[in-house]
Amino acid sequence: MSESLLLVDDEEDIRRFLGLFLADLGYDVHAAANGEEALAVFDAVAPSIVLTDIKMPVMDGLELLKRIKARSPETEVVMISGHGDMDLAISCLQNDAADFVTKPINHDILDAALKRIDEKLSMRRELRQYTQNLEKLVREKSSRVVELERQLAAGQMAETMCQAISGLSADLGEGAGYFNEMPCFVAVHNASLEVVATNQLYKDRLGDMVGRHSWEVYAGQALRGRGAPVWKTFETGKGQRCRETMLCKNGNELPVMVHTSPIAATNGKVELVLEMAVDVSEIKRLQEELRVTQQKYMDLFDATPCSIAVRDRQGLVVANNRRFVEDFGEGVGRPCFDVFKHRAEPCPDCPAERTFADGEAHFEETVVTTRDGRQLNVLISTAAIRNAAGEMVEVMEMSADITSIRQLQSHLTSLGLMLGSISHGVKGMLTALEGAVYRVESGLKRGDMARSQAAAEAVRALVGRVRALVLNVLYYAKSRELAPETVDVAAFAASLAQTVAPKAAREGVALTAEIAPDLGEMAVDAANLQAALVNILENAVDACLADTAKSEHRIACRVRREGAVIVFDIEDNGMGMDQETREKAFTLFFSSKGLKGTGLGLFIANDMVAKHGGAIALTSEPGLGTRFLIRIPQTPPAALETQAVPAQGEGRPA
Repeated sequence: MSESLLLVDDEEDIRRFLGLFLADLGYDVHAAANGEEALAVFDAVAPSIVLTDIKMPVMDGLELLKRIKARSPETEVVMISGHGDMDLAISCLQNDAADFVTKPINHDILDAALKRIDEKLSMRRELRQYTQNLEKLVREKSSRVVELERQLAAGQMAETMCQAISGLSADLGEGAGYFNEMPCFVAVHNASLEVVATNQLYKDRLGDMVGRHSWEVYAGQALRGRGAPVWKTFETGKGQRCRETMLCKNGNELPVMVHTSPIAATNGKVELVLEMAVDVSEIKRLQEELRVTQQKYMDLFDATPCSIAVRDRQGLVVANNRRFVEDFGEGVGRPCFDVFKHRAEPCPDCPAERTFADGEAHFEETVVTTRDGRQLNVLISTAAIRNAAGEMVEVMEMSADITSIRQLQSHLTSLGLMLGSISHGVKGMLTALEGAVYRVESGLKRGDMARSQAAAEAVRALVGRVRALVLNVLYYAKSRELAPETVDVAAFAASLAQTVAPKAAREGVALTAEIAPDLGEMAVDAANLQAALVNILENAVDACLADTAKSEHRIACRVRREGAVIVFDIEDNGMGMDQETREKAFTLFFSSKGLKGTGLGLFIANDMVAKHGGAIALTSEPGLGTRFLIRIPQTPPAALETQAVPAQGEGRPA
């Protein structure tokens, strides 16, 4: 099935040529010149994918994205921009854009982005089909249970009829005719435990037992004489109800529910016993089929490679499968928002709540935390569970792990964003480089060596900036090699505090540095590790500024040695973080600062510390503040040890 795609761009040439490319890929392409026209087309054709430019007249692409998501959250929207602006890209992704592509459009990159979206749409359809099949199975088996209950009710009604039939004892000679139309086995027994009369069904299925002993119709010898239900009725004067097995005249065994009722003479003594037996073989067959079906359902429930939870209207988990327990622990009896996201209150725009509201299936992509602290990107699908009356009583949530897909998408997206952002910077530096080269040539022609020397220094500085930009690209494109050097720890720590001190003083935040003596040296990529630690310190300043509840704010930067590990202890009394924010703090593109943050800082800092063989421990409480413990081994990992070189003044080549 070809996907329907809406292409929105104010440039007719782009609509025409890009539309031909998309049609060649197999998409059913519709086009619009601006956001307002696009909404009209969207309402008419309901495309599953929208590809839109951002800068357009009448209505821009960002507003179009918001309106489409409000109308159809499942529609995937890819944003196109001629400007590699990071803030704009982050704003698009925060409004649930599927991807971000820069102009001029690289067809290979666009093709890869559309393939990822096609996979996502296909997964949604499979999950929806899977949910519908489960609902159908539940409905079918529920109807079987209702039928089973009807069969059992018939047996109970037969017992009641036995009591009423005792009043017909005076007409016994004619009475057998009353029972011939009854769909059960009817027999009358005398005090000698002999069969004196039966109905026609009894004769047809069990044989002519008149004149024979009452117990001979039963399978086995355990009921011979005193064990038979007829004997118990004579002995106690009370009706009996029990399950037995009778022998058909063809030798087959037949499970029955036996009901007996005493028929008393005028003196009150039990003279006869009326026996009615109901065939329950069909009920047993249905019970076994129901048991097998329930077992298959549970096996399917547990074998599903998705985490499944069933929750009630109060948000409590009432059932979960094996995969759910492996990822999140036993959730029965706990609120789903606590199990998935460690929240104290329900999640906003919860898909399960939307299903309770309208009875429809809903989908949502989100990040959840497992019981061992791992963050998973999951695609959640919800479906209503109804009782026999058709009333919705519970909602099933299926969570498919798409972390690997999201990681690949995030890596490719971040690489594309960075390439677009640095292109303008590279262009400016190349222009400056051309000017510096011109000044070198001019100085040489005039014999002005001072002018040439100054221009050469400018060329060297610009080349260094270009090299740094290229390294940043390589950092995202593949594993980046570090450039370690042996540094004095105390001097390195003092440089950190001095770098952030001006910003802290300007914002009125007290910054103190407590550097322990005799810290020694360590081998690190000084420039990159310093950038990572400065980012954490600057985040501490921002956290203090965001906290308006306190009149004074402070940041303490303590550096000490614990054995062979250097510990950078950074603590502030700013706004703090809740558990959900703490768990996502080092996630790519996650930011608690809104549009002011890029979501890259702590991700890069954590990655850089990990490359040095270290780790970051984060503790924080809302309203109290945050503490980062960054541990860097003084003796570098083997990969760094072979590369480490002495610092300036210790024999390092200039």
